[in-house]
Amino acid sequence: MTSSEASPPSFRLAYVPGVTPAKWVRIWNERLPDVPLSLAQLPPADAPGVLRELGADAGFVRLPIDRTDLSAIPLYTETTVVVLPKDHLFAAVEATEEVPAEDLADEVVLHPLDDTLDWGEGRPPGTPAKERPATTADAIELVAAGVGLLLVPQSLARLHARRDLTYRTVSGDDIPASRVALSWREEETTELVEEFIGIVRGRTVNSSRGRGAPAAQPQTKRAEKTGAKKKSAPARKPAGKNPRGGSGGSGARNGTKGNKGAKGGRGGGKGGKPGRRS
Repeated sequence: MTSSEASPPSFRLAYVPGVTPAKWVRIWNERLPDVPLSLAQLPPADAPGVLRELGADAGFVRLPIDRTDLSAIPLYTETTVVVLPKDHLFAAVEATEEVPAEDLADEVVLHPLDDTLDWGEGRPPGTPAKERPATTADAIELVAAGVGLLLVPQSLARLHARRDLTYRTVSGDDIPASRVALSWREEETTELVEEFIGIVRGRTVNSSRGRGAPAAQPQTKRAEKTGAKKKSAPARKPAGKNPRGGSGGSGARNGTKGNKGAKGGRGGGKGGKPGRRS
């Protein structure tokens, strides 16, 4: 394939449920309108593999992940909440208050197989259900049916919002929080990847190091301006300028004429008739 037949550049962005990339996509379209960006939502467990196999140029993932061959920039940490029916006792807690983890001890807490919270070698507080739901979406259905409660990042609680459900923040030293990161294959840090990293980190167009950065102004303009300033500087007044506006030379000539006039007056006195002696 010749260079003229090469496909135009594009950017493939993956993201996991709960992440909203709309703001960054909008900035991308403003800065690089000639490079289309396509989105693909992936299950959290599949995202690292897709990036590693170059199924996407970059993606938003939930940490921790296997970072083999992958780079990752942590972006933010989400609040962990408990999803519950609106008629549950905990629903009476003010939305600005928190539910202590120890208060969940007597509650059935669901633990889906695709849980995005890292419990390490432990498990969620409360009494475990007899079976683990396959997905978070399945667990939400069980919460609505009154089977148990569910702990998830706040963005997932909003994603699966229902009229009959609500959520409250959970507090406790053993409650993990979900961290969202931007990841890509380490060996494929292309110019477009750098451009997207800059957008996510909040770089402006002027500070961007990628394709969206404006061309630098040539330095010759500055030199021309400096030269123009030098040329427009006012000329110095010649030395010996007479305060009355005449030059030093003309002043001297005028003074000489005046002296001659004075001598002429004295000469006129000598050239007159001598006075009579009394």
